[in-house]
Amino acid sequence: MNKEYLNELLDFYEELLTKRQKEIMELYYRDDFSLSEISENLGISRSAVSDMIRRCENILEDYEDKLKLLFKHKKRLELCHNDRELYAKIMEIEEEE
Repeated sequence: MNKEYLNELLDFYEELLTKRQKEIMELYYRDDFSLSEISENLGISRSAVSDMIRRCENILEDYEDKLKLLFKHKKRLELCHNDRELYAKIMEIEEEE
């Protein structure tokens, strides 16, 4: 699965993950920690980290399949991209959220 795509999914759905899931996903996808580094820092096995990441990837994809927030966001940006003023307003609103 594409790392950029997963980071985008995290942007939209990370608050729906548990604290531990969010922590592991942020370390792996945003901070670029290896499975071994996460394992050592959190005191859990490497396989537990790997399992959690795969489970969270599936959860995030499931949220997107059902809610389509990322898809709708990209579509809105695409539709208004040519209107710079409208694009700027949308970006301001999204930064506030």
